[in-house]
Formats: sequence, C-alpha cells, structure tokens
Amino acid sequence: MPDFQSPIDATRSDAMTGEAADGVAKKTPSRVASAPSLPSPPPANLPLEYPNGPVPLDSPFYIPRPPLEEQAYNEILKPGCVLRIKAPKEMGKSSLLNRVLARAEALGYYRVNVNFQQVDGVDLDKFLRGFCTQVSRGLNLKPNLDEYWDEDIGSKVNCTCYFQWYLLDNLDRPVVLALNEVNTLFEYPQLAREFLPLLRSWHEEAKQLGVWQKLRLAVVYSTEVYVPLNINQSPFNVGLPLTIPEFIAQQVETLADLHGLDWHAGQTERLMALVGGHPLLIRLALYHLAHPDPGSPKDLEQLLAESATEGGIYREHLRRHWLTLQHNPDLAGAIAAAIATDAPIPLKPILAYRLESLGLVMLQGDTIDIRYELYRRYFRQQFLQEEENKEHPTSPSPIKSNRLLELERQNQQLQQLRGLDELTGLLARRSFEERLHEEWQQLARGGMPLSIILCNIDCFKIFNDVHGYADGNNCLQLIAGVFEAGIDLPDSAIARYGGDEFIAALPQTDGSLALGLAEQLRKQIEILGIPINTDKYGGFAKDIVTVSLGVASTIPHEAVSPSVLIEAANDALYQSKRNGRDRISMSGTLNFCFDDPEWGVGEMGE
Repeated sequence: MPDFQSPIDATRSDAMTGEAADGVAKKTPSRVASAPSLPSPPPANLPLEYPNGPVPLDSPFYIPRPPLEEQAYNEILKPGCVLRIKAPKEMGKSSLLNRVLARAEALGYYRVNVNFQQVDGVDLDKFLRGFCTQVSRGLNLKPNLDEYWDEDIGSKVNCTCYFQWYLLDNLDRPVVLALNEVNTLFEYPQLAREFLPLLRSWHEEAKQLGVWQKLRLAVVYSTEVYVPLNINQSPFNVGLPLTIPEFIAQQVETLADLHGLDWHAGQTERLMALVGGHPLLIRLALYHLAHPDPGSPKDLEQLLAESATEGGIYREHLRRHWLTLQHNPDLAGAIAAAIATDAPIPLKPILAYRLESLGLVMLQGDTIDIRYELYRRYFRQQFLQEEENKEHPTSPSPIKSNRLLELERQNQQLQQLRGLDELTGLLARRSFEERLHEEWQQLARGGMPLSIILCNIDCFKIFNDVHGYADGNNCLQLIAGVFEAGIDLPDSAIARYGGDEFIAALPQTDGSLALGLAEQLRKQIEILGIPINTDKYGGFAKDIVTVSLGVASTIPHEAVSPSVLIEAANDALYQSKRNGRDRISMSGTLNFCFDDPEWGVGEMGE
C-alpha cells in the first residue's frame, strides 16, 4: 500500500528539477535545514521504546550510521536519480527509507512508498496496471489507466506513457518513488526480467527528457539480484548503492546509555559475540535488560544463557525464522548443512541469496556461513529435536523442569503486560480495539480510509475434537504467522480476536486493496496444507484447513464508533460461511473504494 500525500499543497515550496520540463520553469531545491536531523542527547529517565518495526522519525533510539543518511539525502536532490538501499531483513532499511521520504517532504517533493511484498507475479500487464494504480493513489490522483493503456502496444510502453503523460505531467515538483522489498520480484524471474530493465530505461530517459527528471527512485531490497539481467538494462548497477551496516561496538554502547544501563565494553563484546551488530537483536537485549518486567532477564548472564531457548527474549524472532524454514525444505536443508560444520560451505546461488535476504547467512564468495552464533545454537537444537521425534514418535514428552515452568509463567506475564495474545504473539483483543480507536480518530480527521479483514478458521471446533488441542494450537500459530508475514502495511494492527478468529486493521487502505490482500492470506493458509482427518466428520470445504474472511472498508467519522466497521466485516464473514466457506466476501454496506463507489459486494474463493 503506498503512502498518501496530496500533490496539491500551496504551502509547500515549488522545489523542482534543475532543468525545464515541458516549458514549466523549475527551481533547484536547496539543502534545507528543516529536514530530519540527527538525534540530540537524550533527557534523563528517557521512556523506553519496545523495538518493533521501523524506528519512529522522532525517536532518540535511532542510531545514525554516518555518512549513510547524508549520502541518501543528497542523492534524492539529483534529477532522475536511483538510490539503492540494501540490507537483510530487520537491519533498518525501512527506518532509513522513512527518513529519506521525510527529507523529500521537507524539500517540498511528493513521496510515494510501494511495497512489493504484495506483488502478483503471474501476469506482466496485470502487475504493471496494479503498479500504476498504486502510484496514482499515492499521489492522490484518480487512476486513469483506460485512457493511456492501448491494447495494441506492449505493457511496458503503456506503463511508460502513463508515467510520462499522466503522472509526471501532472506534478509541479519532483517525486521520490520508494520501491520497497524489490527482491520479492526475484521469485518471479520472468516478471523481474521485464520490470527491472523498465526502471533502468526511465533513469536513462531522464538524461534526455526533463519530465523524467522529476522522478527520483529509491529501490530497497534485501539481497543481490540473482535473476540474469543484461548489464546495460539492470537498475542495480546505476545510481548510488547504500548497504546498511551492522552496529559497531561504539553504537551498541551509545544505545546502552540511551537505555540507562551501567554498561561496559566487556558486556558489549559478549552480546555481539552472540548476535553481532544486528540492530533489532541488540535493541531487544538492551530493552529487556533495562525493563523492570518480571519476564525480563535480571542480567546479561541470564539473557545469554536463555537466548536460544523458548524462554529467551528472542523466541518470537527465532520462531518466525524456524517457521519459514519448515515451509521451505530446501532452505532448511541448506541451514542444516551450514550448522553441521564450523567452516563456510558452498551453496547454489538462488538458495544462498534467499537465505541472505532473510538475514540468516553471510555470503563469502561462493560459500555461506551462519550469520550469528544465536542462529547456530537455536537451529541446532531444533534439528536435533526433529531427529529425536522421528526416532521416538510415540514417546511421551519429558517432564518440564521447575525452571522451565517458571520461565513460561514469566513469559505469560510479559505477554499480558504487552497486551499480546499468549499463544500467537499477536495483539490481544483489548489492545487491538484500543489501537483501532486511535487509528479511527486519526483517519477521521484526515479523511482517509480504513479497512478491516476478519478471518475465521472453518470448522475449527471439529478440528480440535478430531486432532486434539495441541494440533489446534499449532494450527493457530501457523495461521498467525501467515497474517504476521503477509501484512506489512504502515500502522496496520493484527490480533487474535477470538478463539479461532483473527482480525487486521489496515489504515489508509481501501476496499479493493484489502480484498486483494485477504485473498493472498487465504491462499497462503491453503498452501500451509494443514491436514484434516475427514473420516469422522463431514462439512469441511477441503481435506486441509481453510478459512473464511470478511472485508469492510470506510472513511471513519469521529461521531461514529469503529465497532460498526467490525460488525460490517463480521456480516461479510458470515456471508462467506453461508456460501460454502473457504472464500472472501465484501461488506454490502461498507465497501469504500477509490476507483468506483458503486463496485458493490465482491466474493472470492473456489
């Protein structure tokens, strides 16, 4: 979903490209002082921030990595530029990108942020039309594809014409177009071979046509491209490349000071021996050491000892990676081979790049090595446990030690204090409703849409009766993982709303995008292939776990309760149930869409 920013704002400066385009005079933007600055020294007793997602723009816990930020800010001043930001997941790409977009806004530029994790990689024409639609909406321009899309010429030419004659021609100053998680395209080689050279061609056009100088591209990706591209057609060998580094020891110690810890160099060395300079893992450690919750470790010794266990502070981070490996046997096999030796091992390039994008390995020439000791310890335990389960599939689980039971009790208390559901780690219902109320009021003031996706597991009570609660809990955790991985929109909130219900609130998202996202979630849950024993009971849509979903979308009003949107999504959910389950229905009353207010009720599924 793109960020929204109106192209019409008379209070902003008319900062433009350095050359005239289409006869319109332009001014060269100055390096304004109003752009985001480096954080000032923190006040005493600084309130702690739980590390979760991009670091807010005004946060004192953002650690600059000079000269990275200034290089990025300077690059977007250049007409027709390409800024390339690369790092594994959770290393700070989004935090840096948000600051680049904030600098663009301070310069008076337009800004649009498109996340390619929502890519539909089947058809080039459909993909390019969707891409043009998202950018149009990000500029608050009504999508006008039919007028510029000619069936007699190719999709790439249509897309180029649409950008040049409709989007860029309608702008009176530059636009920074952020393309986030572009590495997702690498999973669709044919699409990547068509789209990525198109970006390069636009960069080349800026050398000839002034109108293309308005376009400043920020390409964000997690790994090197492994799709074969002609060197003269690749956007990955032009512009300014920025690779986000890990924290160095001095930056870790600065963060420790920000957390109010009495910290010394020896502690830094020991923590970095476990997690390197990984920003999220470092911040999680310092947050828990500084936090007074009963579930937090009392000292660094305890944190290090429990780090790779289910009672440790990294359990959610590690569990997500393990779930990914379980769904990708080829990746799991590569990790198993890597932890079996202390030396780097050779690996097929595609597997190596995929593991690097997850942040699990380091590439060293043609070989890989496990990135952190934390991962080596955790995955070794998981693989050993799997082998033990295969050898003794019917043996009872060993009795838990008192220490493990105490850790689990403390974990439950910590989850409750954070307002999280104990089983899935998602928001609990009450926390979700509080977040929803805040978003509702904010969007009401801005006149922006809000969508709800409500999901119910089909026949889950029968599934529990047949398979038992242990399998039921595992099913809930797997589906929660799909929601967490599949929804990556700014300010979105995901919760376990009831025993077998999940809910997502999607700010600044209209009904059509929410409906498409819901369908992606339905398909991903189907891909999990959680089997059902259908011999005893009937009524299942398939012999695997399926879900029914309801979607509702509206522009909030301060005088109306957000519960009306949840009720509308619930009505749509039960329409899916009545129509055979394993499908999605759109509310017949709250179905706001940018394109066509009369689009009506939609239903998707098999």
